[in-house]
Amino acid sequence: MGDTTPFDPKGPPECDVRVRLWPAVLIVALQWPVTRLPGVLMPGTYEQFQFLFFGAMIAAGAILLWWLFASRVPWKQRLLILAAFIVIGIGSVFPTHSTLKGFGIIIYGLPAATTAWVLWLLISRNLAWSVRRAGLLAAFGLAFGWITLFRIEGINGSFAVDLRPRWQASAEEQFLAEAAARKPAGSVPTTGAVALQSGDWPGFRGPSRDSRLFGVRIPADWTTKPPRQIWRQRIGPGWSSFAVVAGRLYTQEQRGQQEAVVCYDAATGAECWVHLDDTRFIETVSGAGPRGTPTFDAGRIYALGARGALNCLDAATGESIWKRDITVDSGRAAAAKADPTKSLLEVPMWGFASSPLVVNSIVSVFAGGPDGKSVLGYHASSGELAWSAGQGTDSYCSTQLSRLSGVDQLLISTDAGITSIHPVQGKVLWQHTWQTEKGLTRIIQPTVLSETDLLLGTGLKMGTRRIHIEHEGNSADDAWTDREIWTTVDFKPYFNDMVAYKGHIFGFTGAFFACIGLDDHRIKWKDRAYGNGQSLLLADQGILLVLSEKGDVALVEPTPERLKELCRFKAIEGKTWNHPVLAHGKLYVRNGEEAACFEVGTDSGPVAIGR
Repeated sequence: MGDTTPFDPKGPPECDVRVRLWPAVLIVALQWPVTRLPGVLMPGTYEQFQFLFFGAMIAAGAILLWWLFASRVPWKQRLLILAAFIVIGIGSVFPTHSTLKGFGIIIYGLPAATTAWVLWLLISRNLAWSVRRAGLLAAFGLAFGWITLFRIEGINGSFAVDLRPRWQASAEEQFLAEAAARKPAGSVPTTGAVALQSGDWPGFRGPSRDSRLFGVRIPADWTTKPPRQIWRQRIGPGWSSFAVVAGRLYTQEQRGQQEAVVCYDAATGAECWVHLDDTRFIETVSGAGPRGTPTFDAGRIYALGARGALNCLDAATGESIWKRDITVDSGRAAAAKADPTKSLLEVPMWGFASSPLVVNSIVSVFAGGPDGKSVLGYHASSGELAWSAGQGTDSYCSTQLSRLSGVDQLLISTDAGITSIHPVQGKVLWQHTWQTEKGLTRIIQPTVLSETDLLLGTGLKMGTRRIHIEHEGNSADDAWTDREIWTTVDFKPYFNDMVAYKGHIFGFTGAFFACIGLDDHRIKWKDRAYGNGQSLLLADQGILLVLSEKGDVALVEPTPERLKELCRFKAIEGKTWNHPVLAHGKLYVRNGEEAACFEVGTDSGPVAIGR
């Protein structure tokens, strides 16, 4: 395929420039299925991202090679057009919205520009070269320029980008406009002591921080008795979930240039108090806002912000009791400033995401500091540093209190593997090494199966490993050993925590909700019913409550035969990665745009605190 007009080797007039087009047409024809089909065939996987990102770059490189060495265009014209392509492409970076700079231009601008390049030459074969050349400049400008009209509102778990016109008000801007006129009308008191009550939900993933709820049953027939909405309202962006204590909801959100720890009335959604720090965190994939969930303990709220501010607040009033900067206390800030290669960032790429844990009056958080300061433990009463431990510098996980071989210990998943730490002394008891590859980060919590076995999951391409722990002697200081039982790449949980039930694991692998056997580590089934999301096990009832990435809530029977959905309803709008909360017959859900409360009812007594 190419132009057929006569060619004069002595120096053709502009109208006689021939272009050999068939190699470029082939490159463009391959570019789109190569970069886009993986999003259909393997959504939410590392391979999908590689095809999308590197496919666009390789295709662009191939077009440039064709133009320079196989297009048959005179060299002067080749160099002029190539220079124009580069200048316009680089120039488009400056007016482009900050969320689309960099990889946004690569995955959107490059494919559009190379396609426009080839298509224009194809349809303009009978025009004078001066017209074709001017058309190429216009095509480059339009192909790169359209991106400047948009911003990225976020990217979902399948790497699909939410593009919005940049002049359209964001959900955060709409919230701030409404919040300015909102009047506090909470019915719970903002003075006096706040105490944990039976049936409360004191922090991340529930009473035991494992997304398993005991002692609670809910009606599972939503056809005849659907959940009843109690309230719904806009909320500031963030990926925090809720703590529910004594009629109060505690969460974190971004409010413009301030990071907020907020107390809402659980019955009405009205704001009771807000604590503000002058800091803002935002990145393109997840958007703005803090990531960790507040923790309640002994009348206080502990919350870690995305930039490392650890706050201890009075649960009734929001008054500050103490505050620490974990980037300073861990030495992470100093190490980042001293490292010219920036292998260790002062604030992780996607912010600090640890939800504080209080055990025996010690508050622990992941900080990722060097030299044995991966996890920090603070005295809950004063905020003074009690200990530091561990070697991992990269993680979006939280410490988790677990009992293995009769010994209480803190577990933390990091780039190094999984580490066990004595909750009071801060001593490392054991560590199972499973180093992540560069660019991969562990996000989900370890899943404890028994007093000897646990699961460590890693998304994108590493998979899941079952680990066996043995302990000799009666003291925590006695010897510990660990060994791998199996590792599978068939189940790759990324940011979606999983739950174990009757010999099987239920959770998300990429964009599939799946069931895997604990003994043979084989996938029993997987289904695209929910995209991505989070799940909660009602253990006594044998039901999974699934909150999908699109804001749907479903009840699922955890069976290894197939996905058996019992019922479903639409709860909220917008990308939903936050964990669901169930307390006192109420379901609380939120995302980066809105929050809502639904009456789901109960069929039996409340959950036992601390079970």
